[in-house]
Amino acid sequence: MSKIVMKFGGTSVADLDRIRHVAKIVKTEVDQGHQIAVVVSAMAGETNKLVGWTQELSAVHNASEYDVILASAEQVSVGLVAVALGAIGVSARSWLGWQIPIQTSDIHGSARILDVQTDLLNQYFEQYQVAVIAGFQGITDDNRITTLGRGGSDTSAVALAAALDAERCDIYTDVDGVYTMDPRVVPKAKRLERVSYEEMLELASLGAKVLQTRSVELAMLHRVPLRVLSAFDDDPGGTLLCDEDDIVEQNPVTGIAYSRDEAKITLLRVPDQPGVAAAIFGPLADSGVNVDMIVQNVSEDGQKTDLTFTVNRSELEIALLAIRQAEENIGYEDLVHDAKVAKVSIIGIGMRTNVGIAQTMFKTLSEKGINIQVISTSEIKVSLLIAEECVELAVRELHSVFDLDTK
Repeated sequence: MSKIVMKFGGTSVADLDRIRHVAKIVKTEVDQGHQIAVVVSAMAGETNKLVGWTQELSAVHNASEYDVILASAEQVSVGLVAVALGAIGVSARSWLGWQIPIQTSDIHGSARILDVQTDLLNQYFEQYQVAVIAGFQGITDDNRITTLGRGGSDTSAVALAAALDAERCDIYTDVDGVYTMDPRVVPKAKRLERVSYEEMLELASLGAKVLQTRSVELAMLHRVPLRVLSAFDDDPGGTLLCDEDDIVEQNPVTGIAYSRDEAKITLLRVPDQPGVAAAIFGPLADSGVNVDMIVQNVSEDGQKTDLTFTVNRSELEIALLAIRQAEENIGYEDLVHDAKVAKVSIIGIGMRTNVGIAQTMFKTLSEKGINIQVISTSEIKVSLLIAEECVELAVRELHSVFDLDTK
């Protein structure tokens, strides 16, 4: 019998009717003779409620106790799913992260999985029991409960699938797969039957919200076949994440992503000499600010230059404070910033072997009067920074010009 990991997010278990529906989906796989591990998130809204309660008690609180509080939400959902399975004749038991155990680092609130021990799970599989496992949580070496950060249940599911050597990992969510673009922005967006790990990693990191980035990294590292499915449709559709070699035909551009969580910072008349970049980006790193796109203008006189970079909009004030505090070491003459920007990216493994993709992107935006402020590229990605007010026009035009619209 093959092992399958099935993960259900918070909207899939939001109430008792949906939990009963999840139980029926799991039973279908059990009836086909598979050994099933079900990874479950907290019921929709429960984690936010617990976060609110904690912050109301104390804005500055113990991080390890914070994890204890948040992890309790998954304890409720796994118990309810196990009860629902039992009610329709499927033998099941619930498992919390520490019972397996799922060993993690001790960075509370954003722990990383170090090891998944599967001996107990395999014993229960031999008894034809479904394991209903709490996602999003684990335990440290000193027996403290940890959480993996928002979206961490995806990572839990993929890590379990890798440890169990599962045939595949199915991620059930409120969409029926990965689309070429967010259908709410581009109604003509189409569902992809297959997408490579590398493409999905870029899509996830650039703004697509279907899968957590760390879960895609794990799936790619361990070559876990990963499907994204709808938990709500009779025909769940689905997109398979797989190796590039498993995709027979590929358009140069597979999908488009965008992010409004961007802010641009420019340092004017910075000394053009060794050590200045370290003086700029060192303090930002020390402040926990993630820098994304970076561009440095050519120095006309060999003495001074301008340097522009982007950060998350939510980290703009922290970044500005860090730069201002380091002003003496950097030696810039002025600092300007803009939070009304957005990043638009095209992604596709076919870009490796097709020329002119970036030129087509630039020309398309130029014809619509959209100015490009910063450019960043990789082998399978081109990202542009533009004015936020132009983002929807930009993605619709690019979606059409790269032949991604539904026919």
